[in-house]
Amino acid sequence: MESSLEIGFLRVTEKAAIAAARTMGYGKRKYSDQVAVESMREELNRLKMRGTIVIGEGERDKAPMLYVGEPLGRGWTEGEIYPEVDIAVDPLEGTNLCATGSPGSIAVLAASEKGGLLNAPDVYMDKLVVGPTAAEYVDLQKSVTENLGQLAEAFKRDIDELTVVVLDRERHHDLIAQIREAGARIKLISDGDLSAGISAAVRGTGIHCAMGIGGAPEGVLTAAAMRCLNGRMQGRLKPLEKWQEERLRSMGYVDGNKVYDTAELASGNDIIFSATGVTDGDLLRGVRFFGGGIRVSSLFMSLKSNQIRFVDTIYREEGSRLAVSFT
Repeated sequence: MESSLEIGFLRVTEKAAIAAARTMGYGKRKYSDQVAVESMREELNRLKMRGTIVIGEGERDKAPMLYVGEPLGRGWTEGEIYPEVDIAVDPLEGTNLCATGSPGSIAVLAASEKGGLLNAPDVYMDKLVVGPTAAEYVDLQKSVTENLGQLAEAFKRDIDELTVVVLDRERHHDLIAQIREAGARIKLISDGDLSAGISAAVRGTGIHCAMGIGGAPEGVLTAAAMRCLNGRMQGRLKPLEKWQEERLRSMGYVDGNKVYDTAELASGNDIIFSATGVTDGDLLRGVRFFGGGIRVSSLFMSLKSNQIRFVDTIYREEGSRLAVSFT
């Protein structure tokens, strides 16, 4: 993809994060999601591309949507030949976190050449996410105890020195018990398994692995990030309700035991990933408003150019005489 598109995708998540952050603490999760969606749509339509949403959000949460199949970008209205791009979005991961002012909400986008991202159904997925150190050691088809043993071997440390992130959900009762029985530490999170998965692949976060059942669309976004970080994301589609089983059958997903690996979920050769913090988290700082401007922190990655950037951006208000500081 052209460098102008890369800069444009970064701006998309930055503007969505700023829009959502303006609603932080209001207790209106759907409103927070709505403003993030509207901001993303507006910015995506400015880009010189023929973009198509292949991973949207909203049906499971009954929230505002960037619809799967929605065309975005100037290429659909102008006569110029622009690149065809598949886009996966989560305009506001952690809507509850933003609504309550809690840590860890982010705005996320992944993009690829056409056909480079799996059009995952809006159901749930059993996931295992690790960074490059343990990428060749773990397997979703192994038991929790076996994977933690392999993880310990990869990091050359004892199991009780490992930290595993798990969503705090009733469905994870048995998983949590198995992790504790094996001796590993657990960080329970209320929302945001996508950002947790990314944290597992970045040194310095104190997270060694993410396990458990979360959204399948978020699994594709995580896989796109893992392609750029040399990590590993494995997932098995996990319908939790009857309608989800029917959705899978209607989309041709008939093998309930199939484990999708990183390159199956995000197969593209030209993957872009951008995430911007809305509220402070383990990986990114949240949006900061101050007199004369706004400061945002992002993680931006390009598989093709092999670049990983932590980007700190200041948007100055028009006419501002803002003096920039390091903090």
